[in-house]
Amino acid sequence: MKQVAVLLLVVTIAMTGCKSAAKREKEKQAAQAKKDAQTTETNADVDFQSFIGRLRKAIRGRDMNTLAAMMTPDFGYVSGATRGEDREGEGVFQFWDENGLWPELEGIISEKFLKKGDYMVAPAQWANPALEYTGYRAGIRRVNGSWKFAYFVNG
Repeated sequence: MKQVAVLLLVVTIAMTGCKSAAKREKEKQAAQAKKDAQTTETNADVDFQSFIGRLRKAIRGRDMNTLAAMMTPDFGYVSGATRGEDREGEGVFQFWDENGLWPELEGIISEKFLKKGDYMVAPAQWANPALEYTGYRAGIRRVNGSWKFAYFVNG
């Protein structure tokens, strides 16, 4: 009987020491929020930060009306080097749906933006010409005083 009581006591102590899935998830989210706060864009302009926040939210929610208002009229979504032709303007949302690019877009837009020429670009590897980055990349630029999402291409 004493052995059973001791065994139950040990099991109880072990079980209360384990983290629940909810606690682990909360800690994971807190760590991600801290990481996001540390990786801010090199452009500290309030209007740029505001634009990026709205853009990220619209992409997460796949809010095509908001996104369309945030994009340039000649938004580039296929690079000529990879497909034999450039595609820009209308048709971007259908292209993203057909090719399952929404998760990729969300991932790239969540990256840090750096200045490259007239654009703020993500990921940071794209801003460094020495790295010869050829993956997906996004560009944002000022158009008539306002920030606009200008391209999301691969290659």
